[in-house]
Amino acid sequence: MKKNDVYKKIVLGILFVFPLLVYLFFASGKNNFAKLPILTSKIEVLPQNLIGDSPQLKDHITILGYWGGSLENKKAEALNLNEKIYKRFYQFDDFQFVFLVDSSRVAQVKELKNELKEGVGTDLSRWNFIYTSKEEINTHFASLKTPFSLDENQSAPFVFIIDKDRNLRGRNDDEDTGTLYGFDARSVAQINKKMIDDVKVILAEYRLALKIYNTQRNK
Repeated sequence: MKKNDVYKKIVLGILFVFPLLVYLFFASGKNNFAKLPILTSKIEVLPQNLIGDSPQLKDHITILGYWGGSLENKKAEALNLNEKIYKRFYQFDDFQFVFLVDSSRVAQVKELKNELKEGVGTDLSRWNFIYTSKEEINTHFASLKTPFSLDENQSAPFVFIIDKDRNLRGRNDDEDTGTLYGFDARSVAQINKKMIDDVKVILAEYRLALKIYNTQRNK
């Protein structure tokens, strides 16, 4: 057999096998390239920010958290989220972080943001803080309808993925909890093993929807 013929067979074999291997790889994952289930529909709109602009959930992919009046012990959680999630995804259109905090915690938020900027000078333009009342924080958190609860400072270590239509997204087939409503920001392992994947999934979902829309519009 001629050498050229051998090369042709090898190339044809690669062209046939490679797409099959790619398909099997993605089909083997639970969440890869599948929509994240909606766990709670139409959560409350964000309360009015008492200081500065008021970010919106509508038309944004949001990582939402509730820090209430408990900023002193949030540095580790903030660093985890900043390093693992924010720096990886903040340049995507419409992606944002939003945290609800007690209106008395302006100075602590400023200090925390300064610490996040140290060293590499992170662009924190998509870190948003809503300064509001304890009552508003409790009301908004309740609209998520999760099994979690806020502590006495209206704070929780969990963060949540909210889609552009104000729906809480998560997993309904999680191997550990069954239904995964939110991610424990204290756990680097959970962020690495689950949250990064789920943020990728929802970003891919919207990019695919935009691509389909543009294709149909240009026909």
